[in-house]
Amino acid sequence: MTIRLEMRGSALVAMLCHSPVNALSASVRQALMAALDRVEDDPAISVLLIASDLPIFSAGADIGEFAHPPVEPFLPDVLDRLAACRVPTVAVVAGKALGGGCEVALACDYRLATANASFALPEVDLGLIPGAGGTQRLPRIVGIERAAEMIATGKPVDSKTALQWGLVDSLAAGDPIDGAIVFAKGLEATGKPVRAAPGTAGEAWLAEFSRSVTAKARGRRAPARAVEAVGLAATLPLAEGLAEERRIFAELKQGFEHKALRHAFKMKSGLAKNPELEGMPPFDVQHVGIVGAGQMGSGIALALLDAGYDVLLYDKHAVEPGAERIRDGIARRVAKQRLSQEGGNAMLERLRAVTSIDAMAGADLVIEAAIEKMEIKREIFGALEKVVGPKAVLATNTSYLDIDAMGAGLADPSRLVGMHFFNPADVMKLLEVIRADASSPQALATALAVGRKMGKVCVLARVCDGFVGNRIFKKYKEEAEFLVQEGADVATVDAVMRDFGFPMGPLEVCDLAGLDIGWHNRRREDATRRSRQRYSDISDRLYEAGRMGRKSGMGWYRYEGRDALADDAVTALVAQSAQDAGITQRDIGEDEIRDRLLAVMIREGRAILAEGIVSRPIEVDAVLLNGYGFPAAKGGPMFWADHLGEDRVAVAVLLDADPVALVVRDPVGLDEVVVRAADELAARSPRHRDRRRRDCSSSLRYRGARAPPA
Repeated sequence: MTIRLEMRGSALVAMLCHSPVNALSASVRQALMAALDRVEDDPAISVLLIASDLPIFSAGADIGEFAHPPVEPFLPDVLDRLAACRVPTVAVVAGKALGGGCEVALACDYRLATANASFALPEVDLGLIPGAGGTQRLPRIVGIERAAEMIATGKPVDSKTALQWGLVDSLAAGDPIDGAIVFAKGLEATGKPVRAAPGTAGEAWLAEFSRSVTAKARGRRAPARAVEAVGLAATLPLAEGLAEERRIFAELKQGFEHKALRHAFKMKSGLAKNPELEGMPPFDVQHVGIVGAGQMGSGIALALLDAGYDVLLYDKHAVEPGAERIRDGIARRVAKQRLSQEGGNAMLERLRAVTSIDAMAGADLVIEAAIEKMEIKREIFGALEKVVGPKAVLATNTSYLDIDAMGAGLADPSRLVGMHFFNPADVMKLLEVIRADASSPQALATALAVGRKMGKVCVLARVCDGFVGNRIFKKYKEEAEFLVQEGADVATVDAVMRDFGFPMGPLEVCDLAGLDIGWHNRRREDATRRSRQRYSDISDRLYEAGRMGRKSGMGWYRYEGRDALADDAVTALVAQSAQDAGITQRDIGEDEIRDRLLAVMIREGRAILAEGIVSRPIEVDAVLLNGYGFPAAKGGPMFWADHLGEDRVAVAVLLDADPVALVVRDPVGLDEVVVRAADELAARSPRHRDRRRRDCSSSLRYRGARAPPA
């Protein structure tokens, strides 16, 4: 059963009961039509109430239906008929009314809400606009400006604000159905409401607001199209406005942006299924120890407290500053009303700051967040193994170090896993759970269960240098540096990737993280770097000149407050680096910058999959989307690679360990492109196989490179 019908006097109550979230699937739409048929057939019915038997009014459309041909009755048709119902209609909203669920409420004549109710039209988050009347009915209730802001941002409106706006006619006290029955009795005399025209916010306001949302949209089209659709409500009759809304909705639904955002939306459910660990129960975890009270350790502790865990924070030398950071973080949440004072007090009661590692004896899970040095981490785990119980899981937050080597000295290395959080750990959603060769399935299942309870997007990966995210970002950053060494402008490289949808460009990120971090990582790699491997020393020169990034006020840019400014000293340093490397600098266009940077990400992601570091493309995409700012509207590098062709296309090809990117127009399938590219390269002179990566970049990528013949 999806809707339960019951009579309350002369009122027909249509109670939504389609578990778990009253998604408006075909069966629900059919049941709504049946309820409207009953109203038409029964003259004794004087009012129709639509309510929910679940904690949510409705989460809106059934996203699973989007991948299939639409099934009648279509929601716009259902709601048009609801709006034309012969009797007054009342939506009784308890909990969230999202998307199509909000549009159901808008199609009713009146809306009653409980104190916990909220309304949102978040279709822009899926690259769409409301398609069942939201852009036309909402402005006729609350006005153009409020409707445009609500729809273009997708942000929810609580019941109190909704009442002030006129979106809600009354707040229900006590049982909402009983309140609605009383409210409905008063409608016998008034009947259906007369809605005023929405008025107009003015073309200038709409144009400026559209520019504003576009600037914040990171390349997404849907927010501006939402403003456009809302603006139509001021100039078109309702029927024509609804037709235009549906046309824009259908256009966006066929677009790449919607497909990519739907991929990102469905990612969480896909990641929740780990075939390798299916059926493996995690250990019970309530007490979690943190070793290291620095910025990362304090952030992990705050996230654990927020998830309801008891936390032991240990640092031999500086535990109190870390505990103070946690207390400050809780106080800020309370001040911003993101957390109640009672909730904050409860979190503080679950925190213990200790200066003896022996206090970890009762921990079910201990996460090490100490300095990134192998000898220190091995010493910590050796000490922990002597203290904790036999079922306690040990986890390292290392970003790069070999977890297999880290656990080699343990009596039971099966309890050691990686839990790579991203800074700030209480904000960033990504968690890479790393499987060492010896890690037990139950230890991994435990780390994943804790991460999910913390609200993290968890990706299970195997050991390699940098795991998934840092490994790809390293290549991305290297390629950005190669481009600059070859002649690309620093600011242009960053601007191109911001235009693509990243919140920051690759060199801006390096400055934010600190150029000293990259310098130390490169020194760690010096002994194993291949002699033929291309290496740019620009970052080394910046570091050695005392340019640490934002922390020192100088890096790839010169900083004045928050402003990043181009620096002639960097231009001179880059030119000298190119000269010393024998590189003749040239003008490099924006297309080449974008294509090459995406190509290295695609190539490295495919290599990670081929090596079995992760088993599914969505895991690569999840890491880049949730930890590195890859734009959700592009779906992630693997999704982007599989859906190339709307614009220019960069395809990464691996040939004898030398990556060669080919710009391909009108591509066939990715695998076929790779095969064709390999055939073409093999047909070229064998000397290409011995050329340095720099030469491949300049000659094969953009000097004579052509798409393989069809």
